[in-house]
Amino acid sequence: MPASRSESRATALDTEFHRDLGLYDSTMIVVGSMIGSGIFIVSADMARNIGSPGWLLVAWLVTGALTVVGALSYGELAAMMPRAGGQYVYLREAFSPLWGFLYGWTLFLVIQTGTIAAVSVGFARYFGALVPWIADDRYLIPPIHVSTGYALSLSTTQLVALSIIALLTWTNTRGLEYGKIIQNVFTTAKTGALLGLIVVGVVLGWNHTAVADNFGNAWTVRNVIDIVPGLNAMTAYGLFVAICVTQTGSLFSADAWNNITFTAGEVKDPRRNIPLSLALGTGIVIALYVLANVAYLATLPFDQVQHAPADRVATATLDAIFPGLGATIMAVAIMISTFGCCNGLILAGARASYAMARDGLFFRSVGQLNKAKVPAWGLVLEGLWAAFLVLPRTYDAATHTYGNLYNNLLEYVISAALIFYILTIAGIFRLRATRPAVERPYRAVGYPLVPALYIAGAAAILILLFTYRTATTWPGLIIVLLGVPVYFAWRPRS
Repeated sequence: MPASRSESRATALDTEFHRDLGLYDSTMIVVGSMIGSGIFIVSADMARNIGSPGWLLVAWLVTGALTVVGALSYGELAAMMPRAGGQYVYLREAFSPLWGFLYGWTLFLVIQTGTIAAVSVGFARYFGALVPWIADDRYLIPPIHVSTGYALSLSTTQLVALSIIALLTWTNTRGLEYGKIIQNVFTTAKTGALLGLIVVGVVLGWNHTAVADNFGNAWTVRNVIDIVPGLNAMTAYGLFVAICVTQTGSLFSADAWNNITFTAGEVKDPRRNIPLSLALGTGIVIALYVLANVAYLATLPFDQVQHAPADRVATATLDAIFPGLGATIMAVAIMISTFGCCNGLILAGARASYAMARDGLFFRSVGQLNKAKVPAWGLVLEGLWAAFLVLPRTYDAATHTYGNLYNNLLEYVISAALIFYILTIAGIFRLRATRPAVERPYRAVGYPLVPALYIAGAAAILILLFTYRTATTWPGLIIVLLGVPVYFAWRPRS
């Protein structure tokens, strides 16, 4: 039976891009997009909820298993449909254009741009540790309240974040070569820095008292906080719930590995290199993340992990080894990490918008390439929206403190992103049934059992998040569903 037009279009190679990304470049996009600032921070909150060193490591291993299995499963779709847009294309072909659009809508509105905003502000805050002029409360434009709980402002921290977004957006419009060089240099540097933290923590920071308690009493739960009133990790069920709900932090820290699929049109031999880069990149990062937590536990008593100042566990670890210098060393390391992460996110995200525009479901100009063969208008629009998300502030009238809107939005859509991961892997089953004859140069490891286990595990986490984190999960679902009327309004133009 001849292939349908849609099937042929989805499985053919893109011809309009320059194919300049080899296996190393592709792996650096996976690694660089994953490693931001989360690994240096989120273990503190996880430790407070889980309450024991052993189960903290188990929680990271769960994250690792979900991430690596997800990446290995995506490899089949990436090799089968090596098109610009990646996950957007997989959902479109497996289910319908509506599902592809809802993913692309959420990606542009919050997931990609919100993460760019968060990472750029993270860069600026750690830059502030070196340059005191950069601070959240040093305002060029003081907060202007637009409603009871929201304001707009421009602090020096926000200014630096805007500058980083503008710089990296501009360099990426100049051509893939510029973005690739930045990605390779900064990802190599930050991988080395994270490896250095691990070695220093285990070799120089080895604290016999901490090691004896953390690993000698690894499974003893202590000093936990309630997940909800009356439920905590002191009971078996509470521990299970704690491990699941804390995945919001660890999964977010290990997210964005799918970004390489957005750039499939620019990868050399994509049917081979994308699945390989997914496997290599996620494997490297998860190994580093688990070992980083071992380094924290080898250096710090568990209560110091739980209550590290401002949750900066990595900084507390280096401060214990190099008193007075830890904050400075960590600030430089995180600046390198976040700069490279921001570049990878900016580079990849515009390719998903490009694919949507080519289908008539986004602004037409976003679906065009410039002379350098990159989607310049997609990069500019992505940069402008990410820059806008830096400016709004949340305001707590009770404590007179300001937060950041993008933090709330990202917290809302973590669960929504997990839904799309589950759907995409379910797409493997659907496409095996509906398109059995399509060439699959790579097949998901352990199919059907391993992908099914991912779906079951991720679904269990999702159910518990919607049960015990209602304030931050249901709004994310609403953001996704708001895309339905937008899709039907846009569809007549396509």
